[in-house]
Order: sequence, then C-alpha cells, then structure tokens
Amino acid sequence: MTWRLKIRHSTGYRYTGEVRSSYNEARVTPLSTDRQVAVETSVEVTPATRTYRYWDYWGTLVDAFDVHEPHTELSVVGTSVVETSPPEVPADTAGWDDLTSRENCDRFAEMLTPTLYVPMIEEGLEEAPARDGLSPAQAVEAAAAWVHDRLEYAKGTTDVRTTALDALHVGSGVCQDFAHLTLAVLRRMGIPSRYVSGYFHPRSSAEEGSTATGESHAWVEAWTGEWWGFDPTHGVPVGERHVLVGRARDYADVSPLKGIYHGAPAEGLTVSVEITRLE
Repeated sequence: MTWRLKIRHSTGYRYTGEVRSSYNEARVTPLSTDRQVAVETSVEVTPATRTYRYWDYWGTLVDAFDVHEPHTELSVVGTSVVETSPPEVPADTAGWDDLTSRENCDRFAEMLTPTLYVPMIEEGLEEAPARDGLSPAQAVEAAAAWVHDRLEYAKGTTDVRTTALDALHVGSGVCQDFAHLTLAVLRRMGIPSRYVSGYFHPRSSAEEGSTATGESHAWVEAWTGEWWGFDPTHGVPVGERHVLVGRARDYADVSPLKGIYHGAPAEGLTVSVEITRLE
C-alpha cells in the first residue's frame, strides 16, 4: 500500500547582530526513485532570495542560495509532497565472491572506504556479525540488528560531529549514529553501503490527515546484487514511512543545510519537521 506524505522542514538561525552576506546549500528536497515519487517540492528562503537548483556528485538535489541583504535571522523552509511504496524485498543475488571481485571493489570503492564519520573500526566490534554462515543480505540485516541492540536511542549524548567510533564508545546516540555504526560494520565485512538522509513517519497506523512532529532521519542502503535499504534505528526495512532525500558516504555529504556567512555570531538554531499523511 502506497502512502502520500507532506513534509515541511523548517530551519531558522538567529544572530547576535547583523549578518551582511551568506552562501548556503540546502539538501531537503526528496528524490524521485523506483520506490518514491516527488509530486511537489519547494524551498523558500527569508530574507527572500533566488535559489539555484542542481544535482551534486552523489545525486542529491541541492538548492543553493546567497543572501546579500543585511539580516539578523535566516529561515529556510522545504516543503514537499511524496508518494512512497511498501518495503522492498532484500536483494540477495550477489555472493561474497561477487562482493570481493576486483570489478565490484573498484565500482563501489567510495562506499567501502573509511571516512571521517565512518572510520575503520576493529576494537569494540568483536561481537558484531561476521560473514560466517550468512549470505550478504542476511549479514546486512544482522549488522543492523546488532547496532539496534548495541546502541540506546538517546538525544543529547552525541552531536552532528560524532563519529561511529564515538557512538560505539558512548553506547547511545540518534539515527545518524545508528546509521554510521551500521556502515562501519558493513564496510568492515566488505559490503558496499551508503548513508541515506530523509524523513520518517513514526506511526505505522497513522490516519489520513494526521501530522507527526519529528526530525530529519537517517538509515542505510547496502548493495547485495542491488541496492536496498534498512533502518537500524527502528529495526525495520525501508518502506512507505520513509522519504529519501539523499545518499552518499556519510552525513557530511548530505547534511540538510550548510554554508558560510560574514557577520555576527549565531545565538540560536531552531529546526522542526512536520510529516502529514495525506493518503
């Protein structure tokens, strides 16, 4: 059963004084893929300015904009309507020999190489799933389940700079940390895997017209013959409640809003995400 979801992602910055110019990139626009269709999308910026939309290297839609009007607040609101599909059947057509072939190691090198947020981890993963007795697809589900049990979901124990190794030591975190640690386990086994940013409706039995308040969400996709997604935070396959915005090596490649500015320091940040089930 497909869902139709409306997402409103609002980000606001407040500064201690006047900001004279800023240069920004927003990644809040859902993609159209084989399991979702972006019906309507828009990004509004205050102070009003023109946005320039392009595809970045990873295939994410970026709304870039400059603000040259002096301002003490900046607001970015992304609004979209998306139709999503039920959970996918995990692809299980590639064996371990396929994953370790020279062709696929070259093809997926960027999704196997350690990154700042997903370093190569050995210590602490002694009890994490390994290849023995598992197919690659089974290993993906086992890795996500292990991280789901290993980390406690707790806001405030980590931040956007926290790496997979940091989260492992702390033993808790948010969806970004669950995704990064899962990627570390998968890449350690030689499974190409990527970080996915987007949104998630928290209620599986949500009625039409109901709105849930949440945040940006993150999960993983793995290649085991084809790409498919799993959500280690909730311990479920990616399905109709997930809305995909971008996918790449880690959070740094797909952060919702980043930029530089010239002026007074920031003194406040507000972020809100509202997800409404329309159908």
